[in-house]
Amino acid sequence: MFEPTYTAALGRLAAFVPQASRDYASKRNYDDLTHVSALSPYIRHRIITEEDVLQATLARHRPQAAGKFIQEVYWRTYWKGWLEMRPAVWAMYRSDLQAALNQVQTESGLRREWEAACKGETGIDCFDHWARQLVETGYLHNHARMWFASIWIFTLRLPWTLGADFFMRHLLDGDPASNTLSWRWVGGLQTISKTYLAQPDNIANYTNGRFHPTGLATFAAPLDGVPHPGRQALPLSNRPNPSLRTGLLITEEDLSPSWLLDQIEPSACAIVQTTQDRSPLAVSDHVVDFVKGALSDCTTRFAERLGPVTEVTSSKARRLGQDAVP
Repeated sequence: MFEPTYTAALGRLAAFVPQASRDYASKRNYDDLTHVSALSPYIRHRIITEEDVLQATLARHRPQAAGKFIQEVYWRTYWKGWLEMRPAVWAMYRSDLQAALNQVQTESGLRREWEAACKGETGIDCFDHWARQLVETGYLHNHARMWFASIWIFTLRLPWTLGADFFMRHLLDGDPASNTLSWRWVGGLQTISKTYLAQPDNIANYTNGRFHPTGLATFAAPLDGVPHPGRQALPLSNRPNPSLRTGLLITEEDLSPSWLLDQIEPSACAIVQTTQDRSPLAVSDHVVDFVKGALSDCTTRFAERLGPVTEVTSSKARRLGQDAVP
């Protein structure tokens, strides 16, 4: 479904832009992919950027006409900034996830229920379909993600962190900010006390009658959690000094480095894939292969500007960062 290249990203963007106004606004909640952009795997890794998407959209539509799609693009940016200024939320998620995984190892009942949910064997037909679809393709429609998370938390009553981790291991666009904060939002932890309840009639409507589940939770009590930590200032980076020999480290977080290459001429470049760090458990081959291909595409596109390129492990990259001179 998703070729990990800049060319494929531009092709998908060009195909979607004509639909970015009325069609998207009125039909985006239906769970097929014909009315949404499905650009998130590319934007998440900055194969193309939010700016690229907005420029293409506004070249075709007035801001008011494409307003709903533009809002969705900005939501991704908002989540990024929100978490960047509150890194303790990510640290809490990782700590709570490890505690939940420890429970899975010691509580056989929880382990069975968690495994059934991950394998799509709960007996809830729509949920099981989405679980299998995610594992097989690396992608889910956003509305299906909301329904899935709600059923995971309020019907199956599984720890939300295990569900967020399931997404991080399998989503091609798995992102610490968008994924973690969206799961927190469903559970009533992000917008305090506001939860999202998956309802059978809503699922039936927006799946065009393919699913009409029974036995779903009818009430969504907010999960217990701690208040949001205080907002920190955004971290600032030093501007590169073009008079110094400079090495460039490219990770899967930003595969559009032209903004930096306009300021420096790297003496050498290191490429690092950190995909496995997304979870304590094994990350899907779909995700690993997509990122590997995207990194390769990036180095091919910018080959003449990168200098000698070396692939390094994530542990070595961390050591390089620690040893770097400010």
